[in-house]
Amino acid sequence: MRLDGLLMPALARIIPASLAVGTVAAMAGYWHAQTTAEQGDLRMLAAEIQRAVPSDVLAADSQELSRSLVKALDIMAGGMFAIVEAYSPHGTKIAAAVQPGFEPFEEQLATLSHAAPDRIGNYDISTLLGQPVIRVFTPLVARDGKVIGHIEGVRVVSDEELSVFRRSALESAAIAAGAVLLCALVLSPLLARLAVKSRQTAVSLLETHVGILEAFGRAAAQRDSDTGTHNYRVSWIAARLAEEVSLPATQLRSLIAGAFLHDIGKIGIPDAILLKPGKLSEREIMIMQGHVEIGANITGCIGFLGSARDIVIAHHEKWDGSGYPKKLAGELIPIGARIFCIADVFDALRATRPYKASFSFEVTMQIMREGRGKHFDPALFDAFERIARVVDATVNEATDAAVTELVHQMVRKHFFSNVDGALEDVYCTAERADASVAWSHHLTAALPAAAGGRSRA
Repeated sequence: MRLDGLLMPALARIIPASLAVGTVAAMAGYWHAQTTAEQGDLRMLAAEIQRAVPSDVLAADSQELSRSLVKALDIMAGGMFAIVEAYSPHGTKIAAAVQPGFEPFEEQLATLSHAAPDRIGNYDISTLLGQPVIRVFTPLVARDGKVIGHIEGVRVVSDEELSVFRRSALESAAIAAGAVLLCALVLSPLLARLAVKSRQTAVSLLETHVGILEAFGRAAAQRDSDTGTHNYRVSWIAARLAEEVSLPATQLRSLIAGAFLHDIGKIGIPDAILLKPGKLSEREIMIMQGHVEIGANITGCIGFLGSARDIVIAHHEKWDGSGYPKKLAGELIPIGARIFCIADVFDALRATRPYKASFSFEVTMQIMREGRGKHFDPALFDAFERIARVVDATVNEATDAAVTELVHQMVRKHFFSNVDGALEDVYCTAERADASVAWSHHLTAALPAAAGGRSRA
């Protein structure tokens, strides 16, 4: 996978996420700028009040205090404050000073609370006559510690000042958002390269997984004097039927794995029985039937092969419950196994074996129709019958190389078109297998003896 193939998808995901983060950063920047400006104003206003009302004023008697406060308020109202008011501890106005032009604001102040503040620097932000108004409250504390009232310094924020503040806050927000977006744009190529390497590694792991499936399947087939082409044919037929019935992707991949490994248990069957040219005794039949449990044990011990266990352990079960090893019936047989059963029987009947000739397509289908509802899931068999002639024309006369390529195309379609999903299937199965090799409850469909001959399957 090339870098340019991932760069645009990476940008398509990173940029929206960056914009979202940038928006949050912008809001945080705006809030920080606003808070900083407010705190700066409040510190200056509180300092102005403390400067204008020195402690010796508070030490005067009540009459002198009133005159001193009026003088101090006049000084303050000529500076930073538009309005300055002094209140008693009970909220009664003692004195006030107003800059010319701000008289309407003083009238509106009467509608607000004038409770005594609990500390120096308390503030309130209100809106009067459509203008932002900042009120700073400072207690008047006598030398003996007694609170004798408080002063409210009122500053009306002008439109020009408000515009400057907003512009500054927006600039801070834009810088924060731009930094996030720029970082995302700079990192996108690096992230895309990492994604390419990660995807290449994932594909390599998946190729290894599929290669191991094929290798194990071929090894089992060679033990049975087969080249392994049977595994490829049944894998393709089973996958094609699974597509016809819209089997979910995860189950379809497990089906392909199981088709490769369905006879892996024959590795543990003695040659004297597996390759015996004559009829098997009852004891030998029991030993031969044990290959399903051997196969399930093998796949159970190798975690990443665990997805094939359903087919391996139960590929001789039958719809009517007469199969082995657990005599499961109906939908108790996993659907992947029921699909594989149909594919395996079809190939067994159509193939030429040392002990039997190939049955014609018509005879094969007639034999299989007799097993509908007995050997095979009737609904799945009906689906197979719809595609049987096309399936037969595709694989029956194909060379080994052509059949192998058909399966590789199917694998690419269902494994490599969704590498992440396929690897998740592999490793989730491995984790389950590591936790337990209790495979006895995972069972699948059957392969019958071919009519007129004997099958070692």
